[in-house]
Amino acid sequence: MPRAASQNGASAEAALKRLQAIPSLDEVTTGATAKDVVWTRNKTTLCRYRRETEPTHRVPVVLVYALINRPYILDLRPGNSFVEFLLGEGHDVFLIDWGEPGWEDRDTTLDELIGEHIPRAVRHVLRVSGADTYTLLGYCMGGTFATIHAALRPAGLRNLIALTTPIDFADAGALSTWTDPRFLDAELVASKLGNVPGHLIDFGNKMLKPVTNFIGAPALMWERLMEGRDMEPWLAMHKWVNDGVPFPGAAFVQWIRDFYQQNLLASGTYELAGERVDLRNITASLLVVTGEADHLVPPHMSEPLMDLVASGDRTSRCLRAGHVGLLAGSGAQRGLWPLISDWLGERSS
Repeated sequence: MPRAASQNGASAEAALKRLQAIPSLDEVTTGATAKDVVWTRNKTTLCRYRRETEPTHRVPVVLVYALINRPYILDLRPGNSFVEFLLGEGHDVFLIDWGEPGWEDRDTTLDELIGEHIPRAVRHVLRVSGADTYTLLGYCMGGTFATIHAALRPAGLRNLIALTTPIDFADAGALSTWTDPRFLDAELVASKLGNVPGHLIDFGNKMLKPVTNFIGAPALMWERLMEGRDMEPWLAMHKWVNDGVPFPGAAFVQWIRDFYQQNLLASGTYELAGERVDLRNITASLLVVTGEADHLVPPHMSEPLMDLVASGDRTSRCLRAGHVGLLAGSGAQRGLWPLISDWLGERSS
C-alpha cells in the first residue's frame, strides 16, 4: 500500500475514534456565566450576571436578543463569551431572555413584548443597579426591538448599540422574495401552526446559504477531526445554531407583515399598541455595527438608522464578518468586542 494512502487511512481511523469520543450536544457547556433572575413576566426573564467586584462603569448594559434561537450566543462558552468579556471590562450586565413560548403563548404580540416587557425590565434594571441611565444593546431582531423601545421610551437611555439590526426592509435579499405577500400568508401560517416551529425558521435561514450550511459545516467538522483540533468550539456553535425556539404566532404575523412586507419602521409609519414609533425621538449615543459578509442582515438594512435618529453622537462600523461570526466567531475578540468596549468606556462614566 502506498505510504500516502496508509497515512490517510490512519488519519481517517483516528478521526473516527475522535468522533466517537466527542460529547453529545447536551453535554457541551454553553451559557455558563453565573446569573440571577431578578424579574419575570410570563416567559420573559430579566437576568443579572454575577460580579465578584463592584462595576467600574456606572451605566448598566441591558442585552436584548431575538425571538429565534436562544440568547446564549452572547455567552457561548467560557473563553468565548461576550458577556464574560463585558463583566471583565467592569460593566454591570443584564439580559432580557424571551424564554420558550408554549401553545398558550400563540397570541403573544410584539405590542406586549416590546411595549410592556422591555419597559418593565428596564425599570427593574435601574432599581436593582441604582443607576439613573442605562445602555441598551440589541442583536439582530433584538436590535430592532431595542430601537423601537428607544424611540418610544427615550428617557434614561444613555447609549443604544445596534448589532446587525434590520431597520430598512426594502431590500432584504432572498427574504424579500420569500416573505412577499404573494408567496407567504403569515396569518394563514400562524392560524395553522399556532407558534411557528424554531426548526422551520432555522431551515429557512440555512437555505439562504445552502452549500455553506449543508455541505460546508459538516466538512469543517471533519476537517477539525482529521487535524485533531479541539471540537468544543464547533460543538458549542453547532448546538446553538440548532437550538431554535418557537416564534409566537401573533408576533410572527406582525414581524412579517409590518417589517418585511410593508417596511413600516423605516418609513416612519410603524405603530406599536396604537403609538407611532418616531425614530427621531432617539437622542442617545448610537453605535451601529454591521458585518460586510452578513447574509441575514446585510449592512444596507442597518445603516439607514444613522440618518433616522436625532442623536448628536452617532458611530457606524462595518466589520469583516458574518451575522454570527461578528459576535462569536474567531475574530470577534479582536474586532467587535474591543470596539464596543472602547466605545462604551467613553460613554459609561
